[in-house]
Amino acid sequence: MRLSIVDQSPISSIQTPYEALMGSMKLAQAGDALGYTRYWIAEHHDLPGLACSAPEVMLSYIGANTNRIRIGSGAVLLPHYKPFKVAEVFNMLATLFPNRIDIGIGRAPGGSAEATNALTDNFLQNVRNFPTLVRELLHFLDDDYPADTEYSKISASPIPGNPPVPWLLGTSKKSAVLAAEHGIPYTFGHFMSDNDGVSIIREYIETFKPRKEGQTPQVIVTVSVFCGETTEKAEEIAISSLIWSLQRDKGEGHQGVPTIKEAKEYKLTEKEMESLDKMRQNMIIGNPYEVKQKLYELKTKYQADEIMINTITYEPADRIRSYELIAKEVFQKE
Repeated sequence: MRLSIVDQSPISSIQTPYEALMGSMKLAQAGDALGYTRYWIAEHHDLPGLACSAPEVMLSYIGANTNRIRIGSGAVLLPHYKPFKVAEVFNMLATLFPNRIDIGIGRAPGGSAEATNALTDNFLQNVRNFPTLVRELLHFLDDDYPADTEYSKISASPIPGNPPVPWLLGTSKKSAVLAAEHGIPYTFGHFMSDNDGVSIIREYIETFKPRKEGQTPQVIVTVSVFCGETTEKAEEIAISSLIWSLQRDKGEGHQGVPTIKEAKEYKLTEKEMESLDKMRQNMIIGNPYEVKQKLYELKTKYQADEIMINTITYEPADRIRSYELIAKEVFQKE
């Protein structure tokens, strides 16, 4: 089984933003050493408790401090940017770190309406034009604009020997269809969706049209996972993330991921208890054996080529330990 990491650079209440970003680098290094296939880092803007607003900056730092693991964005929020500039940035990363760069593409705002307006004047229009933006980006990455078009005389240089691999991230049939139409690998966000992911991925696989010769559909499914030496330990490290999600939904959570003690003492309303139960349904929480079994079930359910894991804990060491336990159970026992 191929396993990967997606990181949101969470800031615990005991951390500064700098420490959170260094924690992301250490997580990527751990993934590199443990045998994970790729490490992606998300883009967020002015969201409480999340440190990474510029994945491309962190990727250059992480690339220089890792050796093997593929690295990429999870995702570049394309409606905020011109495709040419995005292609330049990721072509440069691919030149610096050959055959290691992915470029995940998303259409979400990644922050509040105010932050969105500060980033671009035309976000909603760009969302509507998202298929066109994707097509433009692919032309720049492939360096194959038709001769009779406006951009045929320019290249998103430097042109790397191995171009960045584009992935489309989404949670809807619309995103799956778009990925299939353009021959792009697809990542489904199981950890952030209530949609019927099985039918969405089936639609992608059945309608996939290769962009280049030899291409086949590729699917990653992203899931939140908490693994501990025991099931009880896994439940304990998960509680901080669960409560923090509730706090952020209420516009709170500015102090970062709460301690386990604070999370356990949090007074849940009846509605929040229902939300908590719903969140847990999309998560995997357990000891190494339980987590491995559930990961395989998820892979089979979705016909996924790869599972990408997101883990947020209060203690940075618990997060890395969770990935270590999973890697030991899955990679060493296969």
